[in-house]
Amino acid sequence: MLREGFPDRPEIGPALSRVLLEQVSQGTRPATIRLSRPGRVIAFGRRDVVAPGYRNAVRAAAAGGFPGMERISGGRAAAFSEGALSLTLTLPDANPAKRTSQRFEQWTGLLREAFTELGADARIGPVPAEYCPGEFSVNAGGRIKLAGVGQRMIRGGAHIGFVIMVSGSGIVAGVLGPVYEALGLDFDPASVGSLEDELPGIGRGEVERAILNRIEAALGSAGTPLIEAELDRPTLEEAESRAEDFRSDPATGLI
Repeated sequence: MLREGFPDRPEIGPALSRVLLEQVSQGTRPATIRLSRPGRVIAFGRRDVVAPGYRNAVRAAAAGGFPGMERISGGRAAAFSEGALSLTLTLPDANPAKRTSQRFEQWTGLLREAFTELGADARIGPVPAEYCPGEFSVNAGGRIKLAGVGQRMIRGGAHIGFVIMVSGSGIVAGVLGPVYEALGLDFDPASVGSLEDELPGIGRGEVERAILNRIEAALGSAGTPLIEAELDRPTLEEAESRAEDFRSDPATGLI
C-alpha cells in the first residue's frame, strides 16, 4: 500500500495511476492500493475532454481556484479538495472486462461498510443530479453523494479510483456548479455531501483508519496481508515525466 499524495502537483496522481496500472498488468508489480490526501483539483473524465464546453469548464475550474487534470478512469468531472481522500486500487486481471461489475460491487461495498461503521447511513446508488453520476456512487440516506468511483482497464489489469468527501462539501459544490454549467450537464449543488455533514467533527484520519480496517479485514480473509511501502524512485520519476500529459491548460482547455 502506498500513501504518497501530490497536493501541489495534482497531475502526478493520474500519471502515477497509469504507470502503476501498466506495471501491475505486466506482472512487474503486485496488486497495489494507494490511499492519499489530495489538494484542490477538478478531475475531468474522457467524455469531458471531448465535450464542446471543455475549454470553458477548465477556465471555470481555474477561476474557482481548482486546476484541472484528466484522470484515467471513466465518468464525468469530479472535484478533489483538502477535505477529500483519494483511494485507488490497481489489480492484475487476465480478463478485466469480465469482472467490471464485481469490482464495483466489492469495493463500493467495502466503502459503504466503513462509512456505516463510522455512523453514516451509507447506501450505494446515485442521487438526483449528482456530479459524475453512477450506479455505484456511495451516498448518505439517498440524499447526498459521499464518494464517486470509476474504472480503467487495460490488457492484464484494472484500475479503480474513488474520490471520498470527508469535509468541505460547500467548496466543492461551489466550483462544480460553473464547471457543469460549462459542460452543459445537469447538476444540483445540494447533491454534494461529505461525511462531516453527517458526522460533525470527523476528520480524514478517522476515515482513513476505518477504510484501512475494512481493507485489512477483506485481504486477511483471503490470506493476503496489507503491506505499507514507499513509492520507489524509478516509478515516481516515470510518473513525473508523464505528468504534463494529464494537466488541463486553462488557456486552451487542452490536455
